[in-house]
Amino acid sequence: MAEYFVGQLAEEVGINTETVRYYEKLKLLPKPKRKESRYRIYDETDLKRLLFVKRAKELGFTLKEIKELFGLRRDSEAKCGDVKHLTEHKLQDVDNRIRDLKNIRSVLVKLINQCVNEEVSSDECPILEVIEIT
Repeated sequence: MAEYFVGQLAEEVGINTETVRYYEKLKLLPKPKRKESRYRIYDETDLKRLLFVKRAKELGFTLKEIKELFGLRRDSEAKCGDVKHLTEHKLQDVDNRIRDLKNIRSVLVKLINQCVNEEVSSDECPILEVIEIT
């Protein structure tokens, strides 16, 4: 089985070493074994776990939610439906964020369209006036 030092592991996953240590602190990654030299040593299981964390983050899961996913993986009573429910909740969060971003975009377009004279002093800028009022 392959062994990795923290820098090698971080490079394989595409994250920095501080992130690996942070995930250890949050218990997303178990405490590593140590060589006689006291250097941390990681294995393929750790690599796969970090790749899982990275991919789940790319899908929008928070670290807390990723911890829940790991918990569901370990829980012999957990069902695929439990994972599906968590994922449906994440999808709802994503849909809400998309809706919010569309609303923000709409307001920004309106503000840009109100700025018809770009040579006016910033003191009279309609965009800044709207932001100050809100």
